[in-house]
Amino acid sequence: MWNHTEVTKKLSIKFPIIQAGMAGGITTPELIAAVSNAGGLGMLGAGYMTPEQLESDIQKIIKLTSKPFGVNLFVPENPTVIQEEIERANQLLEPIRQRLGIKKKSHLPQINTSVFDEQIQIVLKYEVPVCSFTFGIPPRETIHQLKKNGIVTIGTATTVKEAIMNEEAGMDMVVVQGSEAGGHRGSFAESFDDSMIGTMALIPQVADHVSIPIIAAGGIMDGRGVFAALILGAEAVQMGTAFVTCIESGANELHKKAILNGTEEQTVITSAFSGKPARGLKNEFIVKMKEHEDSLPAYPIQNMLTQDIRSEAAKQKKSEWMSLWCGQNPRLSKHLHAAELIEMITNQIEEIINKFHLIKETERLI
Repeated sequence: MWNHTEVTKKLSIKFPIIQAGMAGGITTPELIAAVSNAGGLGMLGAGYMTPEQLESDIQKIIKLTSKPFGVNLFVPENPTVIQEEIERANQLLEPIRQRLGIKKKSHLPQINTSVFDEQIQIVLKYEVPVCSFTFGIPPRETIHQLKKNGIVTIGTATTVKEAIMNEEAGMDMVVVQGSEAGGHRGSFAESFDDSMIGTMALIPQVADHVSIPIIAAGGIMDGRGVFAALILGAEAVQMGTAFVTCIESGANELHKKAILNGTEEQTVITSAFSGKPARGLKNEFIVKMKEHEDSLPAYPIQNMLTQDIRSEAAKQKKSEWMSLWCGQNPRLSKHLHAAELIEMITNQIEEIINKFHLIKETERLI
């Protein structure tokens, strides 16, 4: 059967469908449990979580499902803090803060890279079955410690070179993330511009150069995309935008509505919200900040500077100032329960397989 892959065996899941670990509150315990209970792998996006928040959500997930699930972490980035860049960014953001009634920022962002180590310890404490990483490769000792405790490790790559680096570092599997993907992509060894390879071009090239299982991501929304990815050499798929609009998703309702009503030409790449290129639906914030992107502080500093704007805009239901992350395939988005989405996908794949069998049988009879 189509669903029996090395990934499904190693992860002990029924279907080779992984819900992306999207940070920022989208991946609620309810969404993760629903995906895992339906036969996929639910992933907690813990990139922005404090250790206390991470532990609390893991406890909730364990109560909601006995099936495997995973946690996605951000490999720490510690860019140089340049005071002039921060002051310039705050000047640009101040008119928007005033429109939203937000007080002027008076303190500098503080980057705490020690949080990552605390997150790893919590993953180990609860023996979370799967731990994946974005924005780089963690230290070898971290990978070794997780694997020694029976935790499957998954890296992220946007080029063949990055996939090879993940394999050489000891990762069990690697997500290959095409340029169609919504939100931030996991580029780390190449520049963002040099890593804009489409999913369908990236999958077979990576498959020919690594021996570990690869998981395809970027623009995959239904059974047709899953089937194509498997044919090209992926062992499973990771889907983000498809799950954002699910009923159990923690995404703001304005965000869900924007995706459900979105079209492919409305998605753009912007660094304005976070200082790192990400794909989202174009809005007033992106347009106003576009000409200033090259002078903004690097991630995660810019992300910290805009956090109050994004949060307050969501509260005031003003989507023009929100980060509406979305992949290039919004027309295929559905407002369903996660289990219904997975059932729809698996049924579509079975229909495709049956169609191929019918064609083959017809050819045999001719």
